[in-house]
Amino acid sequence: MGKIKLTQVKSQINRTQVQKRTLEALGLTRIGKVVEHDATPSIVGMVNKIKHLISVEEVK
Repeated sequence: MGKIKLTQVKSQINRTQVQKRTLEALGLTRIGKVVEHDATPSIVGMVNKIKHLISVEEVK
């Protein structure tokens, strides 16, 4: 199981409540914030729901 680094690149203003809660659940609260998570199926599913708001990098 690898790790992924997530960076918020777009604002959550004018987004659906589900997308806002997904960002918050991942620990992304403002533009430019970076978090690392294990690439579990649940995290990858959350990332796919908000991929237009974040940047994803694989950590080695």
